[in-house]
Amino acid sequence: MKCWWRISIFRFVLLAAVASVLVACGQSQTTTSPSGNAWTLVWSDEFGGSNGSTPDSSKWTIETGGDGWGNHELEYYTSRAQNVQIQNGSLVITALKETYTGKDGVTRNYTSARMKTAGKFEQQYGRFEASIRIPYGQGMWPAFWMLGNNSGSLGWPGCGEIDIMENIGKEPAIVHGTIHGPGYSGADGIGSSFSLPKGRFADDYHLYAVEWEPNLIRFYVDSNLYATRTPADLPQGTKWVYDHPFFIILNVAVGGDWPGAPDNATVFPQTMLVDYVRVYKKSASR
Repeated sequence: MKCWWRISIFRFVLLAAVASVLVACGQSQTTTSPSGNAWTLVWSDEFGGSNGSTPDSSKWTIETGGDGWGNHELEYYTSRAQNVQIQNGSLVITALKETYTGKDGVTRNYTSARMKTAGKFEQQYGRFEASIRIPYGQGMWPAFWMLGNNSGSLGWPGCGEIDIMENIGKEPAIVHGTIHGPGYSGADGIGSSFSLPKGRFADDYHLYAVEWEPNLIRFYVDSNLYATRTPADLPQGTKWVYDHPFFIILNVAVGGDWPGAPDNATVFPQTMLVDYVRVYKKSASR
């Protein structure tokens, strides 16, 4: 397998610089996170396919549709190469301003892509991380997040949701990490934000991660721990629902209840670049 020696100051923070090369070469990996915990790699996608290829179908399902996705979003998610493909060792999700009608007869004025690991990779607990360069602009809503694998049977928010990274484009220097569950979902989700001291997140790749253990979820940007969630944070009488496997989702929404619609200043196309997604389990104590 070809090694991708692509080093930049934000793509590979110090804690992962050497380990990233090992993964790209198909070797095993262990890493120590800023929390001091040791982790062993169990799943990853380095997006090393040929230019123009689709994401690995053994790892991802590309979701399609334009029904608003529960948030009154304005895009139609497609599986077309115009919206999702591999380029130069990164996953590229592209949001376009165009009139598009899907096979279901729904017409939208924007297109984008959304993909998930449901049924292909699901895990309870671990470190989940991705190196991402997000888009920007009013109405853009990129996200790296997880849903409980019982979402089909139990529904949302009972299945639980962990938002590792969300951004609304009108706040280019702020990202959010949030948990949603029964009694604390939607606008009442329990979240925190992280702000860059200068610049915007769209200017380079950053590492977004959670470390999820029993009764504990830590949120990171690069090597910065900015939030820790435990059952003590929940509203009285509500339930901690992060005790079963979750799957991963990557998407770029356009519009919706939280970011609002694009305006005349929003530039299209917009892209989210994902260098890699990696999942670890906590290493056994020595």
